[in-house]
Amino acid sequence: MGTLKEQLQADMKTHMKSGNRVALTTVRNVLGEITTREKSGKTPVELDDVQIVSLLQKEAAKRRDTAGIYTAAGETERAAAEAAEAEIIEAYLPAPLTRADVEAIVDEAIADLRAGGEEPSMRQMGQVMKPVTAKVAGRFDGKTVSEIVRSRLA
Repeated sequence: MGTLKEQLQADMKTHMKSGNRVALTTVRNVLGEITTREKSGKTPVELDDVQIVSLLQKEAAKRRDTAGIYTAAGETERAAAEAAEAEIIEAYLPAPLTRADVEAIVDEAIADLRAGGEEPSMRQMGQVMKPVTAKVAGRFDGKTVSEIVRSRLA
């Protein structure tokens, strides 16, 4: 389609027509959060898909945390509502990568450095991390990516 924001707006209209109140409210809240982020600060900005994915991950995590708190307090109905909202938000997130996928991306980045005539060492960690981080962006834990790169360069 278009950008993730456009998809959210189109889905909001679909949820309005279908009468799916939970999905409608959730998507409206997310779009409101996006708008708030875009308008906050000295100059308005337009969030790109990577920034929106990051925001969606935080929103889903907030709802999962809240669901856990409600569950611990014995509020199962409220916990289920928060979990449902988290699932709706997570549907917009890209599929997470496996460790094997990330290792392949790291190996590819190291091979690219070698093709450029450099023998990768710990000094080139930044040069390896930059393209890997761009490809992984929000689909795998950053700390684990760093550990994988370190192990490959050591």
